[in-house]
Parts: sequence; structure tokens; C-alpha cells
Amino acid sequence: MNTLAIDIGGTKFSLALFEGNRMVERATQHTDRAGGPAWMIQQIGRIAKAWQPIHRCGVGFGGPLNFAEQRVVLSTHVGGWGGFQLREELLSLLRVPVIMDNDANVGALGEARYGAGRECPSVFYMTLSTGIGGGIYLDGKIWRGADSYAGELGHLTIRPDGPQCLCGARGCFERMCSGLWLERDHGRPAHELLRDPDFVRRYVVDLALGLKACIMVLNPARIVIGGGISKAGPALFEPLREELRRQITAWSRARIDVVPALFADDSVLYGALALAEELKTE
Repeated sequence: MNTLAIDIGGTKFSLALFEGNRMVERATQHTDRAGGPAWMIQQIGRIAKAWQPIHRCGVGFGGPLNFAEQRVVLSTHVGGWGGFQLREELLSLLRVPVIMDNDANVGALGEARYGAGRECPSVFYMTLSTGIGGGIYLDGKIWRGADSYAGELGHLTIRPDGPQCLCGARGCFERMCSGLWLERDHGRPAHELLRDPDFVRRYVVDLALGLKACIMVLNPARIVIGGGISKAGPALFEPLREELRRQITAWSRARIDVVPALFADDSVLYGALALAEELKTE
């Protein structure tokens, strides 16, 4: 059984072909923001054509999505996606069963089933990249909430008097800590900023504020952080764990188990594989 896995993000998108559970092909390229959904579908079709046969498709989309209706709500970073019939377009293009979820949920599924959260009964996965999103894995499945909005940690307010976010609120977790805003605020990309230990010590204060909410509300067995910023490795994770120990309520015995994603940029692709396994194929 061959599975096409798709990860559609704010700055780039990736595709992979799996034979069973083995990744045999992979492609990635920058998103053409001006091209919008039509350009994206064209690129997916071009790549998929060379990877036949494909029997099913799983998709992680970088924005709010109604899972029950399999409908994209919007992309918070790229225009033109509001109400776009992504699943229908992919069904027509690929002529195989398609299932999709938001990228944080899909990343959570990938890391919980195959990666850094394997064998953990509960995992909170945070994608820390262009934006910030979260996925909750409990008792073998994704918890999506009543309306598919569970885990949206990025728009938790951590600095009420902070700068305005793209969503219109002030001091959102995403506004303070995501790659998009780090570069806009400091004039350098996140991977450069995180080489400076002094910057990291300041940065992890806000990062820990957001994760503290996750720990105190969910008490997950493990927090897995994926996305481009997570690739900073120990230079980020060691100060972050120290800051979390300072911030977590003194009487709390909630565990502080925070690790980088095993699959780095590919967590969503592996999650798309796991998601596609829920499909019924002939």
C-alpha cells in the first residue's frame, strides 16, 4: 500500500511517498504565497504524477480545519485558503481516498505513533515554526475538541500588554515566540538568533509561559516540540527545561518532560501516513 503524505505550511510544503511505513520519496519547496491554492494543487499534481502508483493520501494543513467536515477554514499566514475545497481538489487530482487534519494534530500523531512520543500514553505536540500550533494525543488518538480547535496554543495570551498579533489580539504565544515574528522583530531569522545564548535566555521565558499552561491543564506524559526552531537542539531545550522548572507552580508535581521531535521537519509527513491508515481503501 503506497501512501502520499502532504505537509502544507506557511513558508514551505513537503510531500513524501511511503511504501508501507518506509519513506521512499520526499520533496519540499517554498510556498508561492501569491500563487495561492491553485499553484499548490498544480505542484502537488506535478510531483505525485512521478510517484505512481498511489493508493491513499494523508494531509497536514497549516491552519484551522474542521476535521468532521474535512474542510479548510483558513490559513493564518497565506491568503486565499478560506473555505477552499482542498480535499475535493485532491480527490479529483489523485483519484484516491484523501483525509486531512491541521498540521499540529498530524504532527502529534506522527511523533506519538512513530517518533519521540512512541509508547507514551499522552503526548502534547507543539509545532514551533512560522507559527505555533499544538496537537493533543490521548489514549491512542487525537483529541480535537468539540469543534476541531483543541490544542490551539498559539493564540493563548501570555503578554496581555504585548504587541499585536495577526489575529488581532495582543501578546499571543505565537506573536511572542514564532519564527515569523522573531525575524520581523529582530531582523534576523530564528536559526541565527538562537545561536546567541543571551537571546535564548530571554526567549525561553515566553516560551515557558506558553508551555506552562499546557503542563498545568493537560499534564501530558511528554511534550514533543517540532518545527524549524526545535532544531536548535540542546542550546534551546536545556535553558527551556530550566525555565519551566522555575515557572511551574511550586506545589505541582507535574512532570517536565520536553523533548525535540524525532522526525524534525518530517513529523507531519509521518503523521499524514498514520492519518491515512484510518482510510478505507478497496
